[in-house]
Amino acid sequence: MAFLELRQVAYTYPGWPPVVQGVDWTLPEGEFHCLVGRSGCGKTTWLKLAAGLLLPDAGELRLQGQALTGPTPSMGFVFQSPTLLSWLSVQDNVLLPIRLHRPVQPEDVDRAQALLAQMGLTPWLSQSPARLSGGQQSRVAIARALVTDPSLLLMDEPFAALDAITREELQEDLAQLCQARRTSVLFVTHDMAEAVMLADRVAVMSQGRVVADVSIPLDRPRRRDLRYGAQFNALCAQVRAAMDVGSTQTVGEHAVPATVAESTASPAKSIVTGTVPW
Repeated sequence: MAFLELRQVAYTYPGWPPVVQGVDWTLPEGEFHCLVGRSGCGKTTWLKLAAGLLLPDAGELRLQGQALTGPTPSMGFVFQSPTLLSWLSVQDNVLLPIRLHRPVQPEDVDRAQALLAQMGLTPWLSQSPARLSGGQQSRVAIARALVTDPSLLLMDEPFAALDAITREELQEDLAQLCQARRTSVLFVTHDMAEAVMLADRVAVMSQGRVVADVSIPLDRPRRRDLRYGAQFNALCAQVRAAMDVGSTQTVGEHAVPATVAESTASPAKSIVTGTVPW
């Protein structure tokens, strides 16, 4: 049985063109899948649908064989910003998802401290997160998402704002933690190398559709020097080629870049300048 399954899922924000269109995808238990694509292609909306934060206009989502109608306690979330509470200590930030539902028990504290130790943050347990670097704050956010031992982890570009070296270190830490826990992960990124480094499979999105399903047959654990090998770079090139193909669409008899195609669309379907929700 598939752990997470999307069947012909579609979603449209009121007044906008379709954002997710006819997506079919299966995430088996314990696998790490990445969603890549250009800005505005629907990645974050797909993630929100998989989290139960949005309900599809069409199609079906199932989690562990049951219809998904909203967020569940078996999910953990990591967003683009760590969103830590400055008036709580590092340890209390990690324990917050538990405290929101029930009193914290000694075993919960042990689990939080063990996660923070794995992240190299034991010396900062009682510190305010404001005293931490960006990379340390991201580690706290990952520990907070894992403290409830979720079976599904949903991540929306959590490392995008970090420097390259810190990002690589966090990618390695995250992959090791999720592999050890058999956590299923859906991870949104713009970074093709990040997707290849982390994923078992990569979904390439364009204009709300999955235009390529790229398998990543690299052994685990994956070390940083893997990035400089021929197989890694060939897989990055395969993902990039899929993105380039997906960014074209047909207007009349000519294939043109999507940005050009949008400029030829009817005024009713043109997108005005501003912040889009996906």
